[in-house]
Amino acid sequence: MPARRIIPCLDVKDGRVVKGVQFRDHRDAGDILEQALRYREEGADELVFYDISASADGRSLSRDWVKRVAAVIDIPFAVAGGLRSRDEAAACLDAGADKISINSPALERPKLIDELASAFGSQCVVLGVDSYARDGEYFVQQYTGRPDRSRDTGRRTLQWLREATQRGAGELVLNCMRNDGVRTGYDIAHTRDVVEAVTVPVIASGGAGSPKHFRDAFEAGASGALAATVFHDRLIAIPDLKEFLATCGIEVRP
Repeated sequence: MPARRIIPCLDVKDGRVVKGVQFRDHRDAGDILEQALRYREEGADELVFYDISASADGRSLSRDWVKRVAAVIDIPFAVAGGLRSRDEAAACLDAGADKISINSPALERPKLIDELASAFGSQCVVLGVDSYARDGEYFVQQYTGRPDRSRDTGRRTLQWLREATQRGAGELVLNCMRNDGVRTGYDIAHTRDVVEAVTVPVIASGGAGSPKHFRDAFEAGASGALAATVFHDRLIAIPDLKEFLATCGIEVRP
């Protein structure tokens, strides 16, 4: 497996980076460009930007901040938020994004995955899934960027992810909602089940609180680990994290 990736997540709302707990009660976490530059300098492998309310608001993310980010950083980044068509995705890629990530729009119209993979290649198409445990199983949630619109789709997570990869999604971001922002660790059992169910890279998301949590996610088979709170609040420094992972025998990028 290639070197594992450390990926800060920047949730965007009203042009600012925000952070919540279990997808609620978001607080301001800084300027988009300042955060992007900081993470590039600290050694992040990639960045992910989510316009968290775009899908629920029925709009697409603003390409203006995508262009501004692309102008100042030289590491790959993905963007997400209300991308419902090939043209909207193309505009983000033209603005400088390396990947486009879709979640609720793909649930609205699964064929969107096929269309984007055909147009841009699976390597550019990331599927995010907000997974919630209920009655001993995991189900997909939709429109989670706005608590008043968030809903249970009734789709089982593993079934949806298998379908999405068959349609052409080249990478998956597994957002475990119960773990989000609480810093008790990733949902390792669920991450392992997803890794075993698909043939594309899986990015663990939700729950990082210590360097050991990243190690656990990688040992479960994750190709990357996404986190926000521990990086935004400077609880874990990326260079220190990479040094720790290397001592655990996990290959990371310099």
